[in-house]
Amino acid sequence: MPELPEVETVRKGLEQKLNNFIINKVEVCRDSTVAFPTNKEEFIKGLQNSLIYKWDRRGKYLIAELKKLENKNIQFPQEKFSINNGFLVVHLRMTGYFKFINNLTQPCKHTRIRVFDKNNKELRYIDVRSFGQMWWIKDGLSPYKIIKGLGSLGPEPFSKEFNTNYLKKVIAKRTKSIKAILLDQTIVAGIGNIYADESLYSAGISPFREAQTIKKNELIRLKESIVTVLKKSIGSGGTTFSDFRDLEGENGNFGLQTNVYRRTGKECRKCGNLIERQKITGRSTHWCPKCQK
Repeated sequence: MPELPEVETVRKGLEQKLNNFIINKVEVCRDSTVAFPTNKEEFIKGLQNSLIYKWDRRGKYLIAELKKLENKNIQFPQEKFSINNGFLVVHLRMTGYFKFINNLTQPCKHTRIRVFDKNNKELRYIDVRSFGQMWWIKDGLSPYKIIKGLGSLGPEPFSKEFNTNYLKKVIAKRTKSIKAILLDQTIVAGIGNIYADESLYSAGISPFREAQTIKKNELIRLKESIVTVLKKSIGSGGTTFSDFRDLEGENGNFGLQTNVYRRTGKECRKCGNLIERQKITGRSTHWCPKCQK
């Protein structure tokens, strides 16, 4: 599943590619991809004649701010798009990704949503396992109230709110493993299996430790490790082990740099001990028993 670095990589790509992109036509190839409104025709009509004004990210969600075209004969400057038209929200889930296409081409069988401008340049959403979803939230409604998962997210790892005192507070008296805590999106937004494993390795903390046993100096290391690992991955375009692609169809390169994730049975880069794997709350967990205590 794309995690924070992969979604941020997609956000940057969308922002660069879709500069001044006005939605002229929308084609829904799979109805279940549209999560809101429940009527797909309302979804299509809501997006038409909209300028994709700005792309944001919250956790693993992509959020496009939309402006409505007031006069179809006038396109720019952007002041002509003064009417807010709500938001297009996207969650890629496990296998979803976008592809920007300059020339009309036949969609593959996994194409779920197609969005065109007046020149038939296309933003194509492809999703093999079809778990990804899109929402059009009209102006006046809050995405954070409509989308339960979005409204319940914890702080962003790069935010001021995500600090040692916050971590100390949320793990107090918790007997869950620290790995399970990091995967909880209501505690910290955007971290998934890959970056939980890599951050814990970097901090020298065993993923099996009860959260309440983590000391303050360890929390300082953990917080710094999370930020460092995520920034490093964003700089590498995210991680690809199966389906993730950026807007150009390229794989992320951070997978080449992982220390423990998907390295079961290989030597630890620090101590030479073999990396082990075991499941925690149903998720494969990778760690070095010697370096992580």
